[in-house]
Amino acid sequence: MPNGKKTVKSDGGGEERMEETSAGIFIIGAAVLVLVLLGLYMMQGKGAFLIAGYNTMPKNEKAKYDGPAMARFVGKLLMALACSMLVWFAGMILEKSWMFYIGVAMFLGFSGFALIYMNTGGRFLKEPGHTKQKNK
Repeated sequence: MPNGKKTVKSDGGGEERMEETSAGIFIIGAAVLVLVLLGLYMMQGKGAFLIAGYNTMPKNEKAKYDGPAMARFVGKLLMALACSMLVWFAGMILEKSWMFYIGVAMFLGFSGFALIYMNTGGRFLKEPGHTKQKNK
């Protein structure tokens, strides 16, 4: 080290690894930005047409559901997913693999919770119990 600079031997793959990391950071950063923007839009009760399944229902079926309430819930879900992806993002920048795994676990946990929450209990029906037919 005659000039005071630290030199490190490379295995020849250092530049490729840096490019992969930079591309990953860019992609995750862009995805977080999209999720945040969509989340903010949907938290206003708009954008129910973006919810898969709801957007393909016939009009008479859509009338049974509270579209703005579903949109607000999905907006909150998107914000939670964006936060979990920020943990991935931080893990990539700080080169901490445990942060990546925690972010993935959060992402899967939020997704699983949302699937169960939205599909049980008739929470988004305009009239609770509407799906159950009463026998007279």
